[in-house]
Amino acid sequence: MSADAHVIANYRVHVVPAVLALANPPWQRDVWLDPSVFENLDHVFHTLFDDFCDADEPERYLGVSLRSEQEVALMRELGAALNAAAAEAPNDTDAEYLRAPSWPMVVAVAGRLAQVMVANDLRELVALRSNDDT
Repeated sequence: MSADAHVIANYRVHVVPAVLALANPPWQRDVWLDPSVFENLDHVFHTLFDDFCDADEPERYLGVSLRSEQEVALMRELGAALNAAAAEAPNDTDAEYLRAPSWPMVVAVAGRLAQVMVANDLRELVALRSNDDT
């Protein structure tokens, strides 16, 4: 595996689960609203805006945590939806975010991005397996 492939794998192992969590309302209610569980929405925000991507300006993460221009465009859309929800959650609590009028848009965009990311990862996995067979 190339150094570039290692970098993208190391970043995506954080980004993909965060996107999947945003696309899954039952998970959000069961996990984020349970104070005994480590994962919460703050963790997701740090993953997507600070640590492994920049959902406000995702272009610079193409080839780092994002595989395609389509992923970049959807991540930018997700960032805008998350920022809109943040504006509707004045106390910055997970419960407020989940009740925000714009939250359904977050879930919808995250669902589209999750589908694209998983499909791209599967395509990459098939390509890696094909290269191993040669």
